[in-house]
Amino acid sequence: MLGGISIGQLLIVLAILVLIFGTKKLKNLGSDLGGAVKGFKEAVDKNDTEEEKTAQHKVIDAEVKKDEKSA
Repeated sequence: MLGGISIGQLLIVLAILVLIFGTKKLKNLGSDLGGAVKGFKEAVDKNDTEEEKTAQHKVIDAEVKKDEKSA
């Protein structure tokens, strides 16, 4: 693979990281990173549902106003 990263290269980088930081710090770093990603996803999902509710309310309000005008 031209310009790609092979499995052997990834293993060498992982071995160097373990030697530098140790397994305990890497485990904590992974947990912290996972928690951050989870929190980000929850925030994005919450924002999406709020936008969907707002859009639905706008459609419903428009239909109600249209029905009031025709009545």
